Amino acid sequence: MLQDPRQEVIQAWYMDDSNEDQRLPHHKNPPEYVSLDKLAELGVLSWRLDADNYETDQELKKIREDRGYSYVDFCEVCPEKLPNYEQKIKNFFEEHLHTDEEIRYCVDGSGYFDVRDQNDKWIRVAVKKGGMIVLPAGIYHRFTLDTDNYIKAMRLFVGDPIWTPFNRPHDELPARKEYLQAFVEGGDHAVDATA
Repeated sequence: MLQDPRQEVIQAWYMDDSNEDQRLPHHKNPPEYVSLDKLAELGVLSWRLDADNYETDQELKKIREDRGYSYVDFCEVCPEKLPNYEQKIKNFFEEHLHTDEEIRYCVDGSGYFDVRDQNDKWIRVAVKKGGMIVLPAGIYHRFTLDTDNYIKAMRLFVGDPIWTPFNRPHDELPARKEYLQAFVEGGDHAVDATA
């Protein structure tokens, strides 16, 4: 059986309940991995792309055209390059949602995107260079670096970027209600994991 090439740059697992350093993997004992198809059932889409050639990558160009990602910028998260690093890392790790998709393409380094499953359990999604994920509007999530302390991510948006995080709880927001209806309360789970 051929391994999904996305798994070389994106892996996911259920987290333990430890309060140790957020940058550690936080595997359960024994580890409990989550498939990329399971992530797709939660609305989390993923791709493996050519991060060394993102300027000319035809697959990235097609994804952007198909999904309407017209705005692009880059964010480097590390102590040396991100102003107010300690505060920003703390803010990124606060559980929150957005009213628009969060699209991140790791062009260098690595990091963790934690998302909640249908039972409100944390799933840690490790993304390395070449991995691109889309977190749907309304999903509770958070971000942290791993112990390498570095990621360079392409951020993509439909139209003008909206940066507003809504820290939990914000269940009254239409984006949250739509997310719950589509992915938690028995909505249409027939989502292509690679969109």
